[in-house]
Amino acid sequence: MTTPTTYWRLAGMTYVQYVSRASSTVRAALKEPAKSKAAKNEVFSFNSSIWEAGKIGPKVPKAN
Repeated sequence: MTTPTTYWRLAGMTYVQYVSRASSTVRAALKEPAKSKAAKNEVFSFNSSIWEAGKIGPKVPKAN
């Protein structure tokens, strides 16, 4: 019996690449008004901090 493998792994992709491609395909297939709502959720931002000498530095906002 062979070991089961996921399709994205067989395609030579990482899970993040697979999810990104699948979500963009789904967003492209949507009709209005769902398409414009999904486009708003596509953009995100996060905060990043740099650790120095065991202490956390200030938060720096980042965008994708």
